[in-house]
Amino acid sequence: MRRTQTSRLPGVVWLLTTTLILGGMSQAYAQDSADGKGDANAAASQASPSKSSFEVYGFAMLDIGQNFKQIHPDWYDTMRVTKLPSFKDEFGKDNSTFAGVRQSRLGVRSSTPTDLGDLKTTFEFELFGTGVDSGQTTFRLRHAYGELGAFGAGQTWSPFMDPDVFPNSLEYWGPTGMVFFRNVQLRWMPLKGDTSFTLALERPGASADQGVYAGRIELQDVKPRFPLPDLSAAYKYGAKWGYVRAAGMLREMKWDDVNDDQLDLSGSATGWGINLSSNLNASKSDVVRLQFVFGEGIQNYMNDAPVDVGIVNQLQNPITPIAGKALPIIGIVAFVDHTWNSMFTSTFGYSMTDIDNSEAQAPNAYRRGHYALGNVLYTPVPNVMLGGEFQWGRRENFSDGFHSDGVKLQFSFKYNFSYKVGG
Repeated sequence: MRRTQTSRLPGVVWLLTTTLILGGMSQAYAQDSADGKGDANAAASQASPSKSSFEVYGFAMLDIGQNFKQIHPDWYDTMRVTKLPSFKDEFGKDNSTFAGVRQSRLGVRSSTPTDLGDLKTTFEFELFGTGVDSGQTTFRLRHAYGELGAFGAGQTWSPFMDPDVFPNSLEYWGPTGMVFFRNVQLRWMPLKGDTSFTLALERPGASADQGVYAGRIELQDVKPRFPLPDLSAAYKYGAKWGYVRAAGMLREMKWDDVNDDQLDLSGSATGWGINLSSNLNASKSDVVRLQFVFGEGIQNYMNDAPVDVGIVNQLQNPITPIAGKALPIIGIVAFVDHTWNSMFTSTFGYSMTDIDNSEAQAPNAYRRGHYALGNVLYTPVPNVMLGGEFQWGRRENFSDGFHSDGVKLQFSFKYNFSYKVGG
């Protein structure tokens, strides 16, 4: 007879969501009633209504450079450390030239005043193919998002992510240890501005590593299932010196063994994470961008981490000889953006990802990644930028002792455009 696993997490997630929403609504009503400013604010809003606007924007961008080592050919124009070789000469010999326009972008956005606040929409694409389109120059959706007042829906940055941590770099993929995910979501934003709070229900998803058992027929009928949306929240406090931000993630992952045999490989795992980040205005010329994230089973939300769940042995159990485990992970980002003058800027910094692998993962499974870069960027006139950047990355395997380095020199030319009506 198969074992049945139960969990109280579904009720906890929905109860927490309902409590926060109702509590926030009650607090907002109490504040308006207590200080007597509710009617005054409404009158001020009606006295000076905003105007509708519509903008088409984007940029054309060329990346060209030299890869002094090797990387997966689909990721030739990035420093994505998980795509560096996992064994010697996995992708051929070192030293190749690359060029492409895949960072080029096109978007439209609008703002329309309504009785419930401004209605804002964003629809944005780029040319960087991923997934089944990896390595191709093809349209890929970035944002399809709208918001009205305190509520928003669509695909945009996850609240678990802090987009302002991303450095002013030329390399497309970005720091390996950064939380970076555009996800489909429904969000509530009772506080906006320099100090803000956001709560969201996000589309769930995860990946698993079959490890040394990959290809076994017993695993072919184990199917993933996500019974609840992912729950994320973020609070940001801003001031003249910069800001600090804290975000959290809670998620439920299940897998069902639908094969009718003597084994039951079904299971579940809880994913959770805490993301602490900041931008510090160290001087008039320097901005320090920092992030530290830790958790388990949150690799799906990371910029460059392969799998959320690994396999562990429990061979003493004849019914469930292997089980899934949410993999612990730590991510670090530390960059400085420096302005030399009105035309020249530079960025330099480091990022790292460290995964606590499970025992039954393959010896060449990804364990740790390092990422660093430095650049000089030149803006001769508004909306035109060109520059050069040195990039370094390292991949370290789980247990076979192998590591590989990536070394690149990239030059980029970027031309912005924008046309706005109204506003």
